[in-house]
Amino acid sequence: MKLLFLHGAPAVGKLTVAKALLRIVPGRLMDNHAAIDLALTIFDFGAPGFWELVHDVRCSAIDAAAEQDVPLLVTTFCYAEPDDRVQFGQFEEIVQRRGAKLLPVFLHCSREEALRRVGNPDRVARRKIISGDHLTRDFDRYDLTAVPRPDCIKLDTGVNPAEVTAKNIVGHFRLDVLP
Repeated sequence: MKLLFLHGAPAVGKLTVAKALLRIVPGRLMDNHAAIDLALTIFDFGAPGFWELVHDVRCSAIDAAAEQDVPLLVTTFCYAEPDDRVQFGQFEEIVQRRGAKLLPVFLHCSREEALRRVGNPDRVARRKIISGDHLTRDFDRYDLTAVPRPDCIKLDTGVNPAEVTAKNIVGHFRLDVLP
């Protein structure tokens, strides 16, 4: 299994790029909000137990996909350093233990572009951050950066449309030659 780990700040286009990529190559999508939406059926956002459940669901899903040798799992994640380092380490451990391969991709764009995108109707429908003030607070509060791996590629979604970014990822990791 290959785990394509698309990460970056809110509104940089992680889900948009993931969907564009999966129009090019076959694979499965585990949007970061799938686990959040599940946790919201049990807890209020951020309540005790909420983030623990979100992380447990993500780990279980990655482990199950690797165990069943899903050829390509594309996941989105809003990674903050150092807050999410332990969680990311657990993803790495699962992938390594299962003999899978982790493909980290950091997507970014300018703050101005992210603020322009944050109110898009699709974000409202998915219950994502839609407030410019909220997004600005997150930018100021968290270090939304690339995971600490030398093989992490960094792509600016503000300079290319999602389809071009997806093609760059497919070419870089040779995803078009999956088994």
